[in-house]
Amino acid sequence: MVDEQLIPRGIHNLQTLEAMRTVPRHLFVEDAMKDQAYGDFPLPIGRGQTISQPYIVALMTQTLGLKGHESVLEIGTGSGYQAAILSQICAKVYTVERVDSLLVEARKIFDSLHYLNILTKLDDGTNGWPEFAPYDAIIVTAGGPRVPEPLLEQLADPGVLVIPVGDRGVQDLRRVSKKDGQMTEKTIEFVRFVSLIGDHGWESG
Repeated sequence: MVDEQLIPRGIHNLQTLEAMRTVPRHLFVEDAMKDQAYGDFPLPIGRGQTISQPYIVALMTQTLGLKGHESVLEIGTGSGYQAAILSQICAKVYTVERVDSLLVEARKIFDSLHYLNILTKLDDGTNGWPEFAPYDAIIVTAGGPRVPEPLLEQLADPGVLVIPVGDRGVQDLRRVSKKDGQMTEKTIEFVRFVSLIGDHGWESG
């Protein structure tokens, strides 16, 4: 996966590559799909959600530019795979999921792997997690119509937020940097994510 999918497509950050080698992706997919776990494509995980393809997980992780000391907020725990990757290269991961059954399953996997620097919460992720703000980095694993204002408020200065923004079909993967109170946005790549549902995202349904 790393040698054939990630490195040839520009994933060069050593910490990201090591995390992608280390975290057992097959544990984060359903039993019937374990033989496809390392393929270059997303997979369904139930409740209309997916586990992103390895390249997108690596790209979003690399784009955060983590050094190892950061606290990171993730919006959309899903299978838990992205949080697991982040847990290998930052100090603490705070991850929020709105679907109870997905969060329960992800927490079981985190505990079984002893990824003890991941904190989980069942809630509307578009409101962030104010209790532990500010966050050095924020990553959103669902596509919204705009960048949720609470996330910008909870982002440290300096800080980096990575989020897909667009319509329900295709989004721009954006890197939003905060420095000296100013926001700078850069489009990284066009992507296709499930919808970001919540007060500051899309309505459900």
